[in-house]
Amino acid sequence: MIGIETLSTNRAHGGVQGVYRHQSSATATPMTFSVFVPDHAPGTTLPVMWFLSGLTCTHANVTEKGEYRQACAELGLIFVAPDTSPRGEGVADVPDYDFGQGAGFYVDATEAPWSAHFRMRSYIEQELPALIAAAFPADMTRQGITGHSMGGHGALTIGLRNPDRFRSVSAFAPIVAPSQVPWGQKALAGYLGDDPAAWRAHDAVALIEDGARVGELLVDQGDADSFLADQLRPQLLEAACHAAGIALTLRIQPGYDHSYYCISTFLADHLRWHAERLG
Repeated sequence: MIGIETLSTNRAHGGVQGVYRHQSSATATPMTFSVFVPDHAPGTTLPVMWFLSGLTCTHANVTEKGEYRQACAELGLIFVAPDTSPRGEGVADVPDYDFGQGAGFYVDATEAPWSAHFRMRSYIEQELPALIAAAFPADMTRQGITGHSMGGHGALTIGLRNPDRFRSVSAFAPIVAPSQVPWGQKALAGYLGDDPAAWRAHDAVALIEDGARVGELLVDQGDADSFLADQLRPQLLEAACHAAGIALTLRIQPGYDHSYYCISTFLADHLRWHAERLG
């Protein structure tokens, strides 16, 4: 795999879980990501599932806590988990957990100093898929995308902007309308400037209002999530999907919070849902 450094590989559930690093042209930094590849017949290619993580996370959170490998092995799915932002010396940062390193929000920043490295939209939509296609047995005509919290925002917006690329889109506790909640308003203003019109391409509800369409969405949300009322507000996505005729399955899960205890409980359900649509 030219240009990719293998950091680790482990045998798991009849497949290989790898962690890799490469020098990104989009972010101008090294970027780390993980890939699980199930065993498969030589010469065959497999559908690809993308998982985008949330605030403060790296690739490691879902890789270590997601409990997805058994389902991916059974379903024949490659599972790709990128990092959430550029990192390293010389990369702009602030002490806040909801902005800067670990909080890239899957946008291409236009405001200094963030614009030098924070180009996560280009990284996720263009650079990393090309790398996955070249280095792994991936069928890039069959891709699904999901994510958690900030990564749920990323999955929804990237899926809505690229319906020809992603056959299936889901999310866990996503920030559905960042333009209308504190986390998103802080991040979008900081990365993209003060004009809310520039934020709409990075807001799932606004994208739907502006005409973006997918056939259906699956969202799981815990009702014990401490961020539910102020930051996540799934009812806004529900209203937008209803108005647009998008089939949204919104599952409110009693007693579940915002943690990986919730994600790991329902991630296999999501993978089965995606696999049905990926063929």
